[in-house]
Amino acid sequence: MADKKIAVEVVTPERSVLKRAVSSLVVPASEGYLGVLYNHAPLVAGLQPGVIRMKGEDAEEIMAISGGFMEVIENKATIMADTAETTDEIDLQRAERAKERAKERLEQKPEGLDLSRAEFAMRRALARIEAVTKD
Repeated sequence: MADKKIAVEVVTPERSVLKRAVSSLVVPASEGYLGVLYNHAPLVAGLQPGVIRMKGEDAEEIMAISGGFMEVIENKATIMADTAETTDEIDLQRAERAKERAKERLEQKPEGLDLSRAEFAMRRALARIEAVTKD
């Protein structure tokens, strides 16, 4: 079963974040979390802010994304994310501050508030926090 891997590549407009062979992949799809295993059917899915979980032979790798798309074809998953951060790239205190700012804006609803942008900021901050704190 060791040879039954999925090649995963995570890219953003700025960089290639990760290339790895994994045994399973879970992504935050538009309609909920979606799992991918070896020989998955071809698929294109929209992604929302959340946490990607990849299981390798000896460890699980976690990263936060802020949305994008994933294509799965012939045991290769390509994730084209708006942003993607590995757990060692995330500043937990900064993410906590971003969450508090977003929460405050959503509670106070100041005039001219772009509600969808504020909600997106909250989801992105929560994804970063989850990636770092949930192992």
